[in-house]
Amino acid sequence: MSSRTPTPHPEAAPPDPSSQTGATGPEGTDAPPAAGPDRRPGLLRDASLSAVLAGFVAVVVSYSGPLVIVLAAASAGHLDTAQTSSWVWAISIGSGLTCIALSLRTKMPVITAWSTPGAALLVTSLGAYSYAEAIGAFLITGLVITLVGLTGVFGWLMRQVPTAVVSAMLAGILFSFGTGVFTSLKTAPLIAGSVLLAYLLAKRWLPRYAVLVALAAGVLASAASSRLDIHLDRIELAKPVLTTPDFSLASLIGIAVPMILATLASQNAPGMAVLTASGYRPEDRLLIGSTGLVSTLLAPFGSHAVNLAAITAAICTGPESHRDPRRRYVAGVSCGAFYLLIGAFGSTLVVLFAGLPKELVAAVAGVALLGALAGGLTGAVKEEKDREAALITFLATASGVTLFGIGSAFWGLLFGVIAHLVLTRWRGTSEKSAA
Repeated sequence: MSSRTPTPHPEAAPPDPSSQTGATGPEGTDAPPAAGPDRRPGLLRDASLSAVLAGFVAVVVSYSGPLVIVLAAASAGHLDTAQTSSWVWAISIGSGLTCIALSLRTKMPVITAWSTPGAALLVTSLGAYSYAEAIGAFLITGLVITLVGLTGVFGWLMRQVPTAVVSAMLAGILFSFGTGVFTSLKTAPLIAGSVLLAYLLAKRWLPRYAVLVALAAGVLASAASSRLDIHLDRIELAKPVLTTPDFSLASLIGIAVPMILATLASQNAPGMAVLTASGYRPEDRLLIGSTGLVSTLLAPFGSHAVNLAAITAAICTGPESHRDPRRRYVAGVSCGAFYLLIGAFGSTLVVLFAGLPKELVAAVAGVALLGALAGGLTGAVKEEKDREAALITFLATASGVTLFGIGSAFWGLLFGVIAHLVLTRWRGTSEKSAA
């Protein structure tokens, strides 16, 4: 496995995802590392406020949105406070450890998180099984994803997808977050307007700190409009609860199978696509295998699945994180550190993020993702022959449609590949046959 520092060019088009770990320079050739093995800059030297902030914003988005689904699933499954706290601890610690370890190992901003579609699945199914049976299903889920990752099957499938389709899927994923900045103006004009105005002004004079200024302005506007609802009675360290798994055919079919499909298709596939569209060349065996292994180890404590993130990853992989792609890995380390900090206290600190106005979270996430959205759109339309397939991918992904429990990102990818085959490869074959 290569640990060479990736060197994508900030303005370059995404490289061919069939390439190996690394990145492509402006001329289309592998750019050399910034420093030799003995002179590689350390984490502290590469650190920047913008990268640390990107990691923080990613964590805020995670705990203000997807975690709510986990808590809803815990309530539907009638879990007690200790079990729920252990669940939050397990997915937070798992996400934190993988963010830090993989970002340092690859020198890429590898952002991981818990499976949101998996948690949504559990909202309706967890109550039908005992907690021990659910733990057994989580364990099987982690083992299968580990095997799929380590064998390279998942990576091989991803490498067959055209670059334009990958970029279009990324743009489709981020589209609703971009529009969220403006839809928030309807319900909270002061908060969303302050975030947008502060971002634009800072982008003009302090571009590296534009998101930080926007966040600060949004918090001040929220406080001025009495929209901050933060109540922290006490802070307690989380106490992990070890549960002996129980295996049943019903729970494997009802929980494990759909969770494996949802995690691979709706989380890991877009997560790989985000890194690829940002100019990096992720090593699928390392990333998918590692997150699957961590999921397996933490399953007895309640972790349903740890996987690559997509939306929060885009916050850390774009130019808003750092202008130099070599130094964006710091955002992954920062994200992991905040995960560990919050995870150490279980669900206690979650109230801090739950008290933030949803319009503030939506607006800050939207402006933080503008750069990544622009990059996805650029990559989607660069090649004329792929534009229609990319457009189909974008529309299907942005539609938010969910079929058979699998989210729109997967369907956008699938429809895009089919369109690409029909419009390019199959057309070329039929023309040759006619000739």
